Amino acid sequence: MSPTPPSKPPKKPALSREERLKAALKANMARRKRQARARAAEEAGKAPGAAPQKD
Repeated sequence: MSPTPPSKPPKKPALSREERLKAALKANMARRKRQARARAAEEAGKAPGAAPQKD
């Protein structure tokens, strides 16, 4: 009897360049929306005429 090689799990098909770009764009847009919402919430929390805080 000859030894059989261990079975390998099937590889996931590689994403096409277009699919990778689409996923990256979607993630980027989601991140930018979160940033814009956070900035808007921060602005809404400030008192009118108050000096901006420096970190």
